[in-house]
Amino acid sequence: MPITIKPMETEDEIKGKAFVHWKCWQVTYPGLMSQAYLDNFTLEKSEERARAWRDNILVAKEGDRVIGFVGYGSSGPDAPDTGEVFALYVLPEYHGTGVGRQLMDAALEKLAGYPKICLWAVKGNGRAVRFYEKCGFCLTGEEKFTKSVSAYGIRMLKER
Repeated sequence: MPITIKPMETEDEIKGKAFVHWKCWQVTYPGLMSQAYLDNFTLEKSEERARAWRDNILVAKEGDRVIGFVGYGSSGPDAPDTGEVFALYVLPEYHGTGVGRQLMDAALEKLAGYPKICLWAVKGNGRAVRFYEKCGFCLTGEEKFTKSVSAYGIRMLKER
């Protein structure tokens, strides 16, 4: 079945995005961030987050099922020439199928006005880093610690 990339709009898409977000965190981050945080990151909390952040979200759908999403936007006033990919998640059973690349390409197209694009990956998430490198991102050497999840993020940058 073909994959469709589209803006998140419907209630079912919000719930689907929330499920993808929750499931990917439960599968990907044990051992990379606080287990207490992961235990408290429930599907309900993920749905609250999905409802609160609706702008600049694209979902990947196979039929009516949301199988991935990407969030993007401006990196903020301190970096007006830089766009950012804030989140990109694909259900584990779709890893290696090209869905992540389709989502990244769609986000990069939306960020076409920016000469630089950055993102943060969780330190230790080698699969994500390799994927982002294949998409043209390079490690910058910058790290930041996020206390709430007890994990380091590593910054990656793509210049056009």
